[in-house]
Amino acid sequence: MTVMAERASSQLSVDMFERIAEFAEREDETVRFEFIDGRIGLKKVTNGNHGAIIMWLIRQCMRARPELDLNPLQGLKVEAYRRGRARPDGVLAPVDHFVGQGDWAEPDGVLMVVEVTSYDSDTHSRDRVEKPKAYAEAGIPVHLLIDRDHRSLVVHSNPDPAVGYRDVHTAKLGERLALPDPVAVVLDTEELRQYAD
Repeated sequence: MTVMAERASSQLSVDMFERIAEFAEREDETVRFEFIDGRIGLKKVTNGNHGAIIMWLIRQCMRARPELDLNPLQGLKVEAYRRGRARPDGVLAPVDHFVGQGDWAEPDGVLMVVEVTSYDSDTHSRDRVEKPKAYAEAGIPVHLLIDRDHRSLVVHSNPDPAVGYRDVHTAKLGERLALPDPVAVVLDTEELRQYAD
């Protein structure tokens, strides 16, 4: 992002960001914007392996918890005071939870958000630092990061808006991973190894 773009995004209101994001998505379906920590970020188009990971996780959640949906399209209001806007790779909530909520839903009732790392220059800052902080501030109980660079899954739980997630557990691809309550799903991640680029 250029210095001028950073200055512009630091002065943007949430309402203005939403109008920009709505316009961009109407003009080009492959463009998705986020607004975290007062800055606009671009959510890039994913590759086939990224999509395969999300579909794998959707199937796991449907088998274990059929009363829940893992929605790969829902945007959320995040950060303290809901001043940020994020597009997680997946949002786990009760079936029909987002009906009538629009593009940017309140995080209340969300059980888990999922992010899968992308291979771009701001992955570390965005996926490993900014988003976990924003999701904890919003009070989302579980944040699952599937980290393709490190061939691992990182589970953040026990959110504290003041300090972030208090509990962080890392498992390597191929291991069994128990997602904590309120998700309560056990993942056998052996199959994920084939999707690591």
